[in-house]
Amino acid sequence: MTGMNNIPGALLLTLIAGLSTGIGGAIVFFAKTISTRFLSVSLGLSAGVMIYVSLVELFAEARSMLSSAYGDKAGLLYTLLAFFAGILLIAGIDRLIPCEENPHEMVCAVKPGDHKRSRLKRTGVITALVIGIHNFPEGMASFVSATQSLKLAIPIVAAIAIHNIPEGISISMPIYYATGSRRIAMRYSLLAGLSEPLGAVIGYLILLPFMGDVLYGVLFAGVAGIMVFISLDELLPSAQAYGEHHLGMYGLIGGMAVMALSLWLFI
Repeated sequence: MTGMNNIPGALLLTLIAGLSTGIGGAIVFFAKTISTRFLSVSLGLSAGVMIYVSLVELFAEARSMLSSAYGDKAGLLYTLLAFFAGILLIAGIDRLIPCEENPHEMVCAVKPGDHKRSRLKRTGVITALVIGIHNFPEGMASFVSATQSLKLAIPIVAAIAIHNIPEGISISMPIYYATGSRRIAMRYSLLAGLSEPLGAVIGYLILLPFMGDVLYGVLFAGVAGIMVFISLDELLPSAQAYGEHHLGMYGLIGGMAVMALSLWLFI
């Protein structure tokens, strides 16, 4: 089942991915510290899923769609252009946001004891606002892929959800230490997470009149570029920063293996 009939399921999956930020925010109710080893493996796992699904599934699907419209040689060229355009888009967003206020640069995350309360609260609030901008391509990734194939979308949503959890932590912890309120910290994390499905729906409605195999091909290739960049620039360095280098790599290989197995099972 593809296309318009998948929109309710696509919206639900995108909502799940976005609200996983709230799972990270809920950490303040249960623990003052987080297992860095667990975070390291989780981030590596998410990177493995993203890289594998991007290069093996999304890129191939995009090439097939664009080649059917423009021929093999031109189709591959347009696929490559869209892939690197996705990388440039997410890299440009990262460049515009200071490292210490960018929730996707967890190696620069603010530690509870580093700043005064006013600074901590400002950091948490700005982080929540920035996620609304940064998560737009991720929301589009899960939403657009789900309208075409739920089989393809579920692992993408799972990977996005896993890597949204540390983002929720990066919002809630500074706000919790600044205000002393777990509820306020949790509220900001949830609101930030809602920006993902909201942005996905707005973007999809804008593109809806132009939807077709060519646009889907461009979007799939662009999303592949976005997820590869996020994995290499954010997830793997953060996994290494949170724990041992090998833990992140074990997670990476595990994520690829899980993704490969799930795709094989559903052939």
